[in-house]
Amino acid sequence: MPSQTDDGEVADADEDRPTVTTHESVKDRTVFTEDGNQEGWIATDLTVDLRR
Repeated sequence: MPSQTDDGEVADADEDRPTVTTHESVKDRTVFTEDGNQEGWIATDLTVDLRR
């Protein structure tokens, strides 16, 4: 779904979403990183597979 930017332009939904990558640092430990955000990350011992 398109969204409107502060200057009134319509942006694609994909442009609004950051690229998130997962890394498995050790068995059963997943780290999520956001492209362009070197200081932000989330680590977890539990992840689930999404069904689409």
